Amino acid sequence: MFNYILYRIGQFIALRLPLKIAYKIAILFSDLHYIFAVDDRRITKDNLKVIFPQKSNREIKRIRIKMFRNFAKYLVDFFRFSKLDAQYIKENIKIENIHYIDEVLSKGKGAIIVTAHLGNWELGGVVVALLGYPFWAVALPHKYKKVDNFFNFQRENKGMGVIPLGKAVRQSLDVLRENKVLALAGDRDFSEKGIVLDFFGRATIFPQGPAALALKTGATIIPGFMLRNKDDSFTLKFEKPLNFISTGDKNTDLIELTAHYKNIFEGYILKYPDQWYVFRRFWKNNSK
Repeated sequence: MFNYILYRIGQFIALRLPLKIAYKIAILFSDLHYIFAVDDRRITKDNLKVIFPQKSNREIKRIRIKMFRNFAKYLVDFFRFSKLDAQYIKENIKIENIHYIDEVLSKGKGAIIVTAHLGNWELGGVVVALLGYPFWAVALPHKYKKVDNFFNFQRENKGMGVIPLGKAVRQSLDVLRENKVLALAGDRDFSEKGIVLDFFGRATIFPQGPAALALKTGATIIPGFMLRNKDDSFTLKFEKPLNFISTGDKNTDLIELTAHYKNIFEGYILKYPDQWYVFRRFWKNNSK
């Protein structure tokens, strides 16, 4: 309940102040949180040390502070979804390679946008929906119903469909069979039954959902990311579709297809580490 109240207060402030001022206030609260959030500081430091073992503690701290601040801005953007329209997109978002979605949908088997908890994935989904694409996203439900309803209202109010993670398989199959766009975050597994791959030199469990759905339905995976630029504008970027040719061996195909976009994730996280918002310990064992 307390989180719900904080979110509504944050939304009230974000909607009534100019964006730049709202960002400044968010950064102030982020810096205060950074001072007192000992566990968050330690966990994000450990995660970043896996990615950048060669960087000094001072360099890691610089990335970490910026990560906290960028996440605060991410929340401001989320709270302001009601203000999003075609004019905002035109003025603030550079869109690269959206024609890949059109190419994939022309095949009639649906498109799977796979992304990471990087940049502003929520904003990316809403923008794709506002551009007129039939867009659905699988989302992890929040523990508290009021918070869950608040988040889903923000998404659905702009035309984005939401599928709860626990009920995702059947609805996801329906979305793809209807030749729509399905978005999945592919960098965190919540089932402990995923695919183990090397990720920044560590054995890491990846969710098998994106690859499994693609192999079952014939839908094509498109890696996509909404990235924050230095001036707080955004770039919505899509990578080339993964036109994967099945070997006929299900396990081999799942591993190979997942590895394709896992490699892309690594490249983006290395380039934008301060936009990879993972505040929980990503690797259970941070010792090699």
